[in-house]
Amino acid sequence: MDRLEGRNPVHEALVRNRRPVRRIWLDQGAKPDERIQRILDIAGERGVAVQRVERRKLDKMADGRVHNGIIAEADPLPTWTTRALLEANFAEGVDPFLVLADGLQYEHNVGAVLRTALGFGATGMVLPTRRGADPLSPVVQRVSMGAIEVVPIVRESLFVAVSELSRAGVRIVGADMGGTPMTLARLSGPLALVLGEEGGGLSSKLREKCDEIVSIPLRGDLESLNVSVAAAVLMAEKRRQDGWFPTP
Repeated sequence: MDRLEGRNPVHEALVRNRRPVRRIWLDQGAKPDERIQRILDIAGERGVAVQRVERRKLDKMADGRVHNGIIAEADPLPTWTTRALLEANFAEGVDPFLVLADGLQYEHNVGAVLRTALGFGATGMVLPTRRGADPLSPVVQRVSMGAIEVVPIVRESLFVAVSELSRAGVRIVGADMGGTPMTLARLSGPLALVLGEEGGGLSSKLREKCDEIVSIPLRGDLESLNVSVAAAVLMAEKRRQDGWFPTP
């Protein structure tokens, strides 16, 4: 079972209804508001057990993390492979747009990238199995603000993922300093955007697997941006090239 901590993760899981929420614990002293009432209404409609408990019980369950007076348990999210995700994209007539993250260590970055991926219509996110933050942790679920309920997550070797993507004809673009300025690179159409880990960037072996390396032009003597910010800028540029945004 997955642990959901906080009003937004619980609310999003119920509203998006991609997996069953099995049980909810609610602070017995919580002040009623619109979001809590919506949670209770949906839980009542679906027969989800709601138990009102003392806040210290929630504090113990969350082990010091933010829970906003509510915790829930839900079925695990669906598991994917890159191949299965690509097949699903092609079956739906959707251009694959996957974000590959090479071992992000910070849960907040994983959650932020997931939320941006949802906003810019990414069809999935690939994370390595043995490195990086747990993408299903309560912190990631809270920071993603519901995106984790929608964006498919693949856990497998990035080299396996890159091989599957290349075989499917998906262009693989890595993000790193010294690459082609993003506005001069081709980002439209089927794309895999490969992000390096915080601080270290892309590994040399992964760089070799990319069709092109792109960078974000910066001023102010900055060398780089936080990985989640860089991901957002590059995703926006990709969608600009896809014609998502109005033009004068």
